[in-house]
Amino acid sequence: MRLQIVKTQSADIKDFRQIFLQENNFQFVYDKCHYYGWADVYVFIANEARIGYGAVWGTDKREERDTIFEFYILPPYRKYVSAIFHDFISTSGTKKIECQSNDLLLTGMLYEFAKNIYAEAILFEDHVQTSFQLPGVYFGRNQKEQNNETDAGGYYLVQHSEVVANGGFMLNYNFPYADIYMDVKENCRQRGLGSLLVQELKKEIYRMGRVPAARCNISNNASKATLIKAGMIPCGFILRGDIKNGGAI
Repeated sequence: MRLQIVKTQSADIKDFRQIFLQENNFQFVYDKCHYYGWADVYVFIANEARIGYGAVWGTDKREERDTIFEFYILPPYRKYVSAIFHDFISTSGTKKIECQSNDLLLTGMLYEFAKNIYAEAILFEDHVQTSFQLPGVYFGRNQKEQNNETDAGGYYLVQHSEVVANGGFMLNYNFPYADIYMDVKENCRQRGLGSLLVQELKKEIYRMGRVPAARCNISNNASKATLIKAGMIPCGFILRGDIKNGGAI
């Protein structure tokens, strides 16, 4: 097989990206990189047929483009996946791999080509609907807040006329997913307020025709417990690793 790896524009791999997202069917946290100019993309050509693509960005500094974060090969060509990935490393000059563990193709490449692998964050998907209520606690939204292309914020919980928690959800990931964020006042924590807020944000997301998702740092046990209590379950991890020996196979 004669392989070419050619740097191109995001618009040129749009169809491949749609197939990638449909095949995986989960919130892809790197999706927005293509729309904010944070990524360089490459198309893979085998015997003049386009067979897949890859994307890189900077893990610590976005402009460095030192990390592979997206990689897709059409199924008939996956028997060549290791050789293609090796050449992709060489062509892009990357030093690291970053991926979601539920992206099985790139996770396989991570474990084949990288060392010093660790999990940075936990990914969550919705599992069950909860029905929490706390006496005297009310959910609302700042009337001045409006949804935009990237964010729906301004939601809060009030108790005894005091705002005790704030939150919202990001909309700049692959449709239909919305990424929940929240913060509970430090002196009001461990009362179930966080889980109540997540529960109500999930309802708002579903009303918009979207699907709730969330993530937290691997060591943030409080956030993990809050999300699980609110009916979400871990569905993957964000993994990172350093490419070993120049990607030799």
